[in-house]
Amino acid sequence: MNEKVVILDGGFATELEASGFKIQGDPLWSARLIHTNPQAIKEAHCRFLSSGADVICTATYQASVEGFMKFLGLSSEQAVQLLMSGVYLAKEAALEFQQTCRDPERKKPLVAGSVGPYGAFLHDGSEYTGAYEETMSVQDLKAWHRQQIQCLVSAGVDLIAMETIPSQKEAEALVELLREFPNSKAWLSYSCKDEQCISHGEKFAEAVKVASRSEQLLAIGLNCCPPTLVSPLLASANRNKLPGLGWVVYPNGGGEWDQSTGWVMQKTKSSLADFSLEWEELGAKWIGGCCGTTPSDIAELKHRLHDHSNSQEDPAV
Repeated sequence: MNEKVVILDGGFATELEASGFKIQGDPLWSARLIHTNPQAIKEAHCRFLSSGADVICTATYQASVEGFMKFLGLSSEQAVQLLMSGVYLAKEAALEFQQTCRDPERKKPLVAGSVGPYGAFLHDGSEYTGAYEETMSVQDLKAWHRQQIQCLVSAGVDLIAMETIPSQKEAEALVELLREFPNSKAWLSYSCKDEQCISHGEKFAEAVKVASRSEQLLAIGLNCCPPTLVSPLLASANRNKLPGLGWVVYPNGGGEWDQSTGWVMQKTKSSLADFSLEWEELGAKWIGGCCGTTPSDIAELKHRLHDHSNSQEDPAV
């Protein structure tokens, strides 16, 4: 996609909830609807594509073979097929959009297979602490993630989105595991707790160095933190980012996770679009939104970056 910023989609669960689905507190979160209402999944993808997203993420962040077996009563084989269905739904949405889109500048949408941290399966908010890593080895974490990534790759994703990763150990495990799928590309994004540190406490500036261990990573960065944290975090680590590797950033709508009540959104005075030019200046090449962000936020983001790009190409604009 040349040097232009790649636009990611927004808060998928937020969009489903806005459509009337009650998934807050569900141990499978959005992934349950792959089983119970696949059309709703597909339609949500389509709304983000129509709003300008170049990349849509599958509804598999909280999906796993073990989780589908436990909470849906499926066999192992059925759970594998259901996980792969999350990819097929996104690919169908992308194909239908491409066939009907009349914008000659729009490229073929990409489908990113969402891989959440082990804490997403635990369904206790620990993707925002990484507390579980104290009792797990790198090999344990690789073993947990292997089957999910295998399903996503087998179903034909364009790239893997390893997202909301709270600790450097889990990031290292995922980067090692990615080598088992040598034809796959990916991005890696951390969850962060403040302007310097990822959720488990390691310095973001140090954590981004794991990218040097993989030639398969297209980008590294952060997601699902308040947008006000993004610029300080990128600035703290810019010298540690490999040349040619872009930042991926897709913060939430300005909220915090409360284990007892779920997401508590505190709308910021500025939108994603307002922050985006600063992020682009700091080297962000992949920008979108996470929990609490909507298709309209993505549309605004797309227009802001597009207008800025045009003004740079033509000073008279």
